[in-house]
Amino acid sequence: MTNSAPTPLAHHFDNLDQQHRAATAGLWAFLATEVLLFGGMFAGYAVYRNWYGETWAAASHKLDLVMGTVNTAVLLVSSFTMALSVQAAEAGQRQKVLRYLATTIVLGAVFLAIKGSEYAHKIETKLLPGPHFHWDGVPADQGPAEIFFSYYFALTGTHAVHMVIGLLILIVLWIRIWRESRFVVNGQSVANMGLYWHFVDVIWVFLFPLLYLIDRSH
Repeated sequence: MTNSAPTPLAHHFDNLDQQHRAATAGLWAFLATEVLLFGGMFAGYAVYRNWYGETWAAASHKLDLVMGTVNTAVLLVSSFTMALSVQAAEAGQRQKVLRYLATTIVLGAVFLAIKGSEYAHKIETKLLPGPHFHWDGVPADQGPAEIFFSYYFALTGTHAVHMVIGLLILIVLWIRIWRESRFVVNGQSVANMGLYWHFVDVIWVFLFPLLYLIDRSH
């Protein structure tokens, strides 16, 4: 049994199809700006990686590969549960939407907790860029190593901010659906949130090898 209700039509749209296309186009336009943001950071990464390849490989080995791998698995599973929630929303299956969204929220929180633990360890071992940064390798490599960790914190920090924003929206969406006696939160809302969540996951799929897997085969 489904508890679906028609999508409310905003006054400035002629029909639901026009409203849906406008919402989807708006989200894609927003994601395009995010691609530009991360694209610029990736371009800077590529330049410095080319200049300081060996030092950056040594710095990469200071990252916790196990934590990075676990976090990758967590995000991939969260992407799957998000897709299931979108599918359930389209079918009007309110309870399944609540269950899958809750699972996605928990997985997102687990990701951030693991990332926070990584940050705490980097700060404890003085790998946070700044006046107290300490490199225990070749002294001449301290500058390039500090640049690597600057990119590490900038890239993963920006990604974490997007995760936090996504989690807050998911929580609001979950509460709204839970409070409604009928499932009036339409499938488009869940689908658009799913698109954002998948984008954030894809960014991490690029970040993981770029930061954690530099010359790991050597």
